[in-house]
Amino acid sequence: MKLKLDLHVHTVHSIDGFNTPADITRRLREQGLDGYAVTDHDTLEGIRPAAENGDGLIVLPGLEVRARGAHILALQPTEPIPQNLSMAETVDIIHGQGATAIIAHPYGLPRSWVNVDRAREAALDAVEVANSAQVPYGIIKGLNERLANKLGLPRTGGSDSHIPETVGRAYTIIEAQGNDDDSIVEAIRKGRTMPKGSPISITERIRKIVIK
Repeated sequence: MKLKLDLHVHTVHSIDGFNTPADITRRLREQGLDGYAVTDHDTLEGIRPAAENGDGLIVLPGLEVRARGAHILALQPTEPIPQNLSMAETVDIIHGQGATAIIAHPYGLPRSWVNVDRAREAALDAVEVANSAQVPYGIIKGLNERLANKLGLPRTGGSDSHIPETVGRAYTIIEAQGNDDDSIVEAIRKGRTMPKGSPISITERIRKIVIK
């Protein structure tokens, strides 16, 4: 089955997040998406309220971890992961929990610019290619694609949304055997994915900055 999931969404449990579970559910319903991954910064606290308010949507547990030189999305983590470790150390811990590691927004101004050799050493499972918060969107998406090609890894997409207006702006089409978490993550790891999306507007970007 084909599923459309936004694999990078922040809730109010991220220090800079303003999305309530109800906001996210409403926006995904409006856009015809099947669900999302909760990827708050360094906490799992948002997963349960998101699942309890999913209204039939798929709610995939996740986490965004700050490693040295990169941010890593962990799908299906079982506990928080220490910050500021190397990419390789971070991915090892993620894998040790039976979780999946996706490098988030590997390229982007002014802060994200991944070291390719270190990314290769880290044994990542996928690369986030489409991230609607990145500027300039088309150029950065192309760089992300090149990284995925160099590493030979699957591609994903996610909105990196912190405010309701941008939920679902980028997403991943996943060809999975079922709509359960394990089937979805297996499909991602096997590369049965297609990232889709578009950039957020200037107005949305300004609002995101102002309300932080």
